[in-house]
Amino acid sequence: MLRKNSTGSKRKQKAARGGRFALVASRYNSKYVNSMLRAARKKLSEANAEKVKVIRVPGAFEIPVVVSKLAAGSPAEFDAYICLGVVLRGQTSHAQHISESVTQAFSAIQVRYHVPIIHEVLLLESRQQAEDRCLSSDHNRGVEAAMTALEMVRVLRSI
Repeated sequence: MLRKNSTGSKRKQKAARGGRFALVASRYNSKYVNSMLRAARKKLSEANAEKVKVIRVPGAFEIPVVVSKLAAGSPAEFDAYICLGVVLRGQTSHAQHISESVTQAFSAIQVRYHVPIIHEVLLLESRQQAEDRCLSSDHNRGVEAAMTALEMVRVLRSI
């Protein structure tokens, strides 16, 4: 993975190898979520993840309670949680409420349990946006989520 350092030049960023990951994914909008899930699992496999557990829930709103229950376990079973979902905006404010609640919950869980919560519960305006972010082989948010999780595990191991 290439990152720009403080001087603006590119340098290779090492992600963690191994690690234990829970992927908590919504079944709602499964066409898009399943594609992100496959891409994330592939990336974690390429990084020789020690453990990858997939847990499916009905919708995006149900993801935080599962992550919170897993994170509260002692000893910690996972090094990071990758949360995958797609919320498509409709004619009401319901999607916005769901997305804001999920985001607030992820933030609280992450800080309380000192564990990375990778937030890929996407609030999108259209199916075209979902296709662009979830189904494309060139740009899949599942890959990005896995890469972020791997890097956060590395960062937390280093401090």
